[in-house]
Amino acid sequence: MQTGRRTRGAAAGLTAAEVAAARAAHGWNALPEPPAVSALAVLARQVTGLLVLMLVGAGLIALALGEHIDALAIGAVVVLNAALGFAQEWKAERAMLALRAMMAPQATVIRDGREQAIPARELVPGDLLLLAEGDRVPADAEILAEAGLRLDESVLTGESVPVSKPPGETAFGGTTVTGGHAEARVTRIGAATEFGQVAELTGRVERGPTTLQRALGQLARQLGWIALAVAGLVAAMGAWRGLETLQVVMLGLSMAVAMVPEGLPAVVTVTLALGAGAMARRNALVRHLQAVETLGAASVICTDKTGTLTENAMTVRQVWTAAGSYTATGRGHDPTGHVETGGAKRRAGDDPLLAQLCEVALGCTHARLSRAGERWEALGDPTEVALIVLAHKAWAAAPDPDALMEELPFTSERKRMSVLVRGTPANRVLTKGAPELVLEHCSRIATAGGAVPLTPARAEEVRAVATALAEEGLRVIALAARDTDEDRIAETDLTLLGLAGLIDPPRAGVAEAIAAAQAAGIRTVMITGDHPATAQAIARSLGLPAETVVTGAEVAAMDDAALSATVAGPVAFARVSPGDKLRIIAALQARGETVGMTGDGVNDAPALRRADIGIAMGIRGTEVAKDAADLVLLDDNYATIVGAIAEGRRQFDNTRKFVRYLLASNAGEVVALLVNTAMRAPLIFLPTQILWMNLITDGVTAVALGLEPPEGAQMRDPPRPRATRILPLSSLPLILGFGLYTGLASLWIFERLLPQGEDLARTAAFTAMVVFEKASVFAFRSLRTPGWRLGYLGNPALLVAFAAMLALQVVAVYWAPLQVLLQTVPIGWAEWGLIAGLALPLLVVPELWKTLRRGR
Repeated sequence: MQTGRRTRGAAAGLTAAEVAAARAAHGWNALPEPPAVSALAVLARQVTGLLVLMLVGAGLIALALGEHIDALAIGAVVVLNAALGFAQEWKAERAMLALRAMMAPQATVIRDGREQAIPARELVPGDLLLLAEGDRVPADAEILAEAGLRLDESVLTGESVPVSKPPGETAFGGTTVTGGHAEARVTRIGAATEFGQVAELTGRVERGPTTLQRALGQLARQLGWIALAVAGLVAAMGAWRGLETLQVVMLGLSMAVAMVPEGLPAVVTVTLALGAGAMARRNALVRHLQAVETLGAASVICTDKTGTLTENAMTVRQVWTAAGSYTATGRGHDPTGHVETGGAKRRAGDDPLLAQLCEVALGCTHARLSRAGERWEALGDPTEVALIVLAHKAWAAAPDPDALMEELPFTSERKRMSVLVRGTPANRVLTKGAPELVLEHCSRIATAGGAVPLTPARAEEVRAVATALAEEGLRVIALAARDTDEDRIAETDLTLLGLAGLIDPPRAGVAEAIAAAQAAGIRTVMITGDHPATAQAIARSLGLPAETVVTGAEVAAMDDAALSATVAGPVAFARVSPGDKLRIIAALQARGETVGMTGDGVNDAPALRRADIGIAMGIRGTEVAKDAADLVLLDDNYATIVGAIAEGRRQFDNTRKFVRYLLASNAGEVVALLVNTAMRAPLIFLPTQILWMNLITDGVTAVALGLEPPEGAQMRDPPRPRATRILPLSSLPLILGFGLYTGLASLWIFERLLPQGEDLARTAAFTAMVVFEKASVFAFRSLRTPGWRLGYLGNPALLVAFAAMLALQVVAVYWAPLQVLLQTVPIGWAEWGLIAGLALPLLVVPELWKTLRRGR
């Protein structure tokens, strides 16, 4: 049995001089650090969008013309937008650093003839490395000698079942020792390791713009050209009227300011930041603000299996014996649950055959299960842990820890483990392993009436049962035992007790989340490194439409056209490599899909970066995966993704609402200015007043509109196509309709009051436009559902913003400092009556229209 970590006593390892020479040649055992995200870089991202650059340009023009108040107002919104975006993204970067804040990994080596622990980054090729259960392999190393070595390679391969590593094979850096111990010679470090090669592949994958960035860029270009054209037209009209050059320039600037919704960048940033906060409350950390909305556009979620769809905890589901079968309930490492047969609970104390099975489960193992507060913690091979949990569920007696006399460890050749335990009146040999190899050493089989000879027919029956369990995606373990008077292990004449079928079970709530995603038109595609049969079984249990399971070898054999046809159908992928994942995602994107990709291992990182939105696991995810992702799930749960999709859809819907609202408001200002200029009347709005409307009153109301709760059908609608515009052409009649009414109504008030004085008429028209824009916002809460259906109090923030902005406009009309800034004068009750009367249709007509449409 194991008495220490050493497996070979003769090797002395490297000397200090050899270590120094190797380090000079190969450097440190560390991956190249990704460039630190500087505060300046995060800030730069906030001010490089086209809309923001347009604002900066308008501000510089105003400054050059001596319009310092206008320039100051534009500068304020640019600063506000940058500050809000910077605060959210910098907070996410700091949170990522907190996730990385963990102890530096250590390695145990033999140097200068003695065993010592060193920081893993100090390893060099040639180092003699000692590995024991629970260790993380710190570099690629050739196995020199091992005893029952088992490695969890899921971080590289996605394979959830640990693998054996005989001498001569490589233990890859980043993998974890789940059983046994070994001595290995370091062969590759840092970027040269298998782990490092995949990390380098990740760095070569370029990240494209998000759907929202593309849509906002397109909108900015549209608005920019329209603003220049209309401003040029109005300036030409001003010149035709014979205005002075400065007046012509200011008129054109006023029109450009009226056309461009200056508050839009800040409103988008604030809304996305609030969405990021909502996602954080749902256990999803947003690393890039645009990711909030992109996830809402997802039409396909490619997801890893282990730990995302499943518990990442092997669990015994079925036990077969010649006397009957048992089923185990419960999830994960928590032994809460029971063993039952025929619907009746069974305990080891009243079932001798179950008791013998549990004896092997508890005695033939190196794994341990312990309780830490409210959680159960497991150490060791996942299969052995699952068998221990089964024994706890059956209320089996704990074995004597001092009874172990000898052990024959599990190896890749033997595929079984045996121990000899002291007993009364006889010692016991306990064996577990692969059914086909354990069967070779069995001569008897346990039944309800006792052990009977294992005839060829009975052996064939056992093999058929093992095959059937494996086809259900279960990992099958055979358990056997025998009494002996000897003090050594002889794996002969064993009695087969039964077969245990294990699986990493689906997470609670994931099946419901997948169904919700399907109802929203979102496909879930499983991409795993596990066995195809396991993938098929998990897909079946979760309701995933995966009629076929395609392996990585089959993907590699397909050309792009064949792969495109494959990804279009109900399919899952198994035994895939990082390169395969990149091709699968590219094939989906080529079909016009918006692809989300989940992952935790370094093997997932290139695909996370290539996907439209990469989603990393926060608990068990590697740092390479987290750095490549846009979103980090703090609970590693697929169900969290579906909740985040709902939030992302709400964000896009609300972005559309407030863009339409802002443009409808600006359209009214443009209509008023155009007709006003054509009539050769005094200027109806001053540039400062336009900025006040666009930046202050409209901006606050639009932010509140961005907080609108989701409409009921949101997660029943199909995903929007990648080419969907924030402002489709179908929105133009609505925007023009509101613009014509508010513009002409404001102009009518201006012309009606102009005989009483230009300042009074302009103040009344300016105030009317503010009131009209505030009244219009309620029509944009939904384009299809009337307010009585949404609930008039459904968005309290909008009611507060409405009241606050009206109050602020009252202050602008009557408070002396703002009167100077905005060039306003007090207006009387008669003017307020005119404004209120013309605002009423903006509240009533849209509600009647939507109610009539709903009735039809």
